[in-house]
Amino acid sequence: MQKRSRFAEKTGLVTVSIVSHGHGAMVSSLLHDLAVHCGSRINVIVTLNIPESFTVRDDDFPFSVRILRNDLPNGFGANHNAAFNECESDYFCILNPDIRIEMDPFPALVDDLANSRVGVVAPKIVNPAGEVEDSARRFPTIGSLVRKLFGIAAVLDYKLGQETLSPDWVAGMFMLFRATVFEELHGFDDRFFLYYEDVDLCRRLRKRGYEVHLVPSVNIVHDARRESHRSLRHLRWHLASVLRFLLTR
Repeated sequence: MQKRSRFAEKTGLVTVSIVSHGHGAMVSSLLHDLAVHCGSRINVIVTLNIPESFTVRDDDFPFSVRILRNDLPNGFGANHNAAFNECESDYFCILNPDIRIEMDPFPALVDDLANSRVGVVAPKIVNPAGEVEDSARRFPTIGSLVRKLFGIAAVLDYKLGQETLSPDWVAGMFMLFRATVFEELHGFDDRFFLYYEDVDLCRRLRKRGYEVHLVPSVNIVHDARRESHRSLRHLRWHLASVLRFLLTR
């Protein structure tokens, strides 16, 4: 990742990074959600990881939308790292295209990041039925992975109440960072082509003394796409990432 001498100072602006793998319709819906609820406090970078006919006009949204087009598909981490190289905001946010926004999540999350000990913050993630998703988790071990394989693991690693939670890691469908912290960590480790980039980054944050937070008062809807359960290619990527994480210290 390229080095940057400084970021915008005290603007409160959030740069949102979204990666599309042929998900143009979902991205459009998400952009409209952001326009309704977030207005001009953000700007957006959309990375088209595979060719697709996705365009926006300058006056479509109250924020700027920059489109990056890849010649060849990149992994999750590499795509968001490339988007971060275009970031000049105080805050950098990772969003999956299948996220739906029903409220402005940023004021409460940015407030939490005012604590310099917090390295990343996330909202509570629910599915379209309103059920809590397993987006706050403990670091995986061989034992926990075996229990999950045999279907005897707990559905949720943490019980969410009203208070801010500090889980081991939060899932990469929504992560908000101070840009200076993301730069300090050199972003995601793009050796994880897909899966476990978020786990690895949270572990590296904790090793540097930062906390990982989830703010339950902020709800975001996630229409989860469990590709590793349906595609052998995604399953191979998933297993390779698990092994890399377990063998990396």
